[in-house]
Amino acid sequence: MTSIRTLHTKQILGNVPYNSSNIYQRNMMLQRYLLQATKQCFTKHYILQSNIKQSYCELRHRYSTKTKERKYTDRHEWVIVENDIGTVGISSYAQESLGDVVFAQLPDPGTVVKEGDECGALESVKAASEIYSPVSGTVTEKNIDVEKKPALINTSCYDKGWLFKLKLTQPDELKELMTEVDYEKFLKTDVDKDH
Repeated sequence: MTSIRTLHTKQILGNVPYNSSNIYQRNMMLQRYLLQATKQCFTKHYILQSNIKQSYCELRHRYSTKTKERKYTDRHEWVIVENDIGTVGISSYAQESLGDVVFAQLPDPGTVVKEGDECGALESVKAASEIYSPVSGTVTEKNIDVEKKPALINTSCYDKGWLFKLKLTQPDELKELMTEVDYEKFLKTDVDKDH
């Protein structure tokens, strides 16, 4: 009875007989087959890894979008909330309107603010602007990096350029703020009014 290994070898080598004159030819055919099989294996592994990574990124993005939605005020502040802690910053539109920010005065931890309270200031080479709290709460942290390097507001207003964090006392106030889509519409109508 022919073994599976023998059958497989016959399929690879075809009808090349085994003798001393064609050992080299047989070895070359085997090497070529093994190389091709290895390439196929690596290709399948790479595609699988890519698909897993892509699926993970899509799921993470979908999950984070639902749980941490950025909300906006009509004064161009934004807040994103996670576990009742809101991170506050200014929008890209606001930082572009201000120009190069050269000074940032941020609220100290422990400061109690109400929705709409003035709680800090930003100065640029061409203008100055107050910072208003989008929601009520107690400040838990301010971005010391922004106070040291205010230009972070221009280069990374939604990430490294955040301004302060606060523990929310009135989470329902978030319902009154604009979603990203609403804010984009608001910007269009605001720009149209200026023209």
